[in-house]
Amino acid sequence: MARWYIIHAYSGFEGKVRDQILADATRLGLDRLVESVEVPTETVTEVRRGKKIQSERKFFPGYVLAKLEMNDDVYHLVKNTPKVTGFLGSSGKPQPISEAEAARILNTKEEAAAAAPKARVHVDYDIGDTVKVTSGNFATFSGIVEELDFDKSRVKVSISIFGRATPLELGFEDVERIK
Repeated sequence: MARWYIIHAYSGFEGKVRDQILADATRLGLDRLVESVEVPTETVTEVRRGKKIQSERKFFPGYVLAKLEMNDDVYHLVKNTPKVTGFLGSSGKPQPISEAEAARILNTKEEAAAAAPKARVHVDYDIGDTVKVTSGNFATFSGIVEELDFDKSRVKVSISIFGRATPLELGFEDVERIK
């Protein structure tokens, strides 16, 4: 019976470890024992230079989830994969996780991807930074960031018009940080 295991890999090499395990399992005829190999990632929306950019981010860096039917051959297949340091578990023994825990991790991955445009937005400016408005009636005006509203993807900027501070509420993509 296949169970979920957590494999510890070098950070940044999770995708290559997944691909290598699947390729070696096929090459050695163990693919029936290796049901699934997953790298938990989520989609993150960032604002860079005034544009929204979606990127993938690993939310368990250095770890790979694998549904394996564990035996000596599968253990050695995974353990001898380049960039793998071992299994998560006590005293080097592979310790399976429950189906519920695996489902929670994998469902978290899918929920994060579905909610990413609203829930996970990263901007390269912060409160108090000087930014330039890039679109709209006030394009090319500079101002100071007063508030960031991540739920609505809005930023409140205070610009100076005729010597008076005027607050503007703009989208994250309508301003860019002055470096």
